[in-house]
Amino acid sequence: MRRRAGVGAIQKQKLELEKYKEKGTEIQENQFQQMSKQLEVFRENLEEFAAKHKSEIKKNAQFRRQFQEMCAAIGVDPLASGKGFWSVLGIGDFYYELGVQIVEVCMATNYKNGGLITLEELRTRLIASRGKAKKLQDITNEDLLAAVKKLKIFGNGFTTVSVGKGKWLVQSVPGELNLDQTQVLQAASALGTASVSVSKLVEDLSWTESRAQTALNHMVREGLAWVDSQAGETLYWFPSMFSGCVSAA
Repeated sequence: MRRRAGVGAIQKQKLELEKYKEKGTEIQENQFQQMSKQLEVFRENLEEFAAKHKSEIKKNAQFRRQFQEMCAAIGVDPLASGKGFWSVLGIGDFYYELGVQIVEVCMATNYKNGGLITLEELRTRLIASRGKAKKLQDITNEDLLAAVKKLKIFGNGFTTVSVGKGKWLVQSVPGELNLDQTQVLQAASALGTASVSVSKLVEDLSWTESRAQTALNHMVREGLAWVDSQAGETLYWFPSMFSGCVSAA
């Protein structure tokens, strides 16, 4: 008959397990401390790099994107910091200023597009409205997306809507688009005509006529779509997608 382990053996085994646990915790703490020190060194080097290349970061879009990637790699967001080194450096000011200009462009075009504007048109108008010195700065779509993201602190009045691979609309009116309305915009973008019909939505999205009509009616009421009843079947046009529909200010 097999003998059961004695009380002394059980206590010894328990002590050994506790020692292993303590050793494991000690190793983890040491590794964490080493990683923290490395990150602090990276952060200091990043600050030195940013101070040295401040002008280039603001003027060169590709350089700015690479700098943002370096920041993200070590968990630093210079745009979210309003105090300390990053505030003195002024990198975040570039995006805050860009955000103000985005608001101005969107407000000036709301009455024509219902509060939706393509990222491309927004960029064209914004560049045209900037002063001579500012026009030397290369503004990319990534810059605009980053600036709009910062505007979300004011509520849901400003947001972005994806309408296809690499295609975005900027929404500048309160109220989020629901999934059906977003799919309508995506369908219009995919067609490349800036317009859709009920039958086309039924065909492309496998919707019922009622579902398609409900989504379109809501977008018409919100000023996001225009109705054209002169072409046989009613078409719904989206002014935010018109190519060159409005000349830049």
